[in-house]
Amino acid sequence: MTALDDIYADYELLDADDRYRLLIDLGRTLEPMPDALKTDATLVRGCSAAVWVYPMPREDGRLHFLADSNAAITKGIIALVLTTVQDRTAEEILATDIEGALAPFDLKNQLSSNRTQGIPNMIALIRQTAERLRG
Repeated sequence: MTALDDIYADYELLDADDRYRLLIDLGRTLEPMPDALKTDATLVRGCSAAVWVYPMPREDGRLHFLADSNAAITKGIIALVLTTVQDRTAEEILATDIEGALAPFDLKNQLSSNRTQGIPNMIALIRQTAERLRG
């Protein structure tokens, strides 16, 4: 089972309020992102809350992402998105069906449209980064 499968196994058993709490708790697991990296260049456009994503290419060719948000639930959403791509190569990221991996969570029906409108932009930024850094 992948980490995403583990998260979903818990998520599907919860009611709406507890699902919010699970996402918020997931956001708390993100490693801290230094304020110096929270710039206009790392800001995800089109999100109702501020979301920053910063790629850190590793020596082994994998990409590690730092991310943060000024809203707890949005921070949980970006943590969920990153679970699908964290520490993978650019090629693996580009081959990953991120939307498909997240589909079982049915976020559009679980959260307000304000909360979910930025998800495609988060995914697009990750894919653009992988494309740019593909070796």
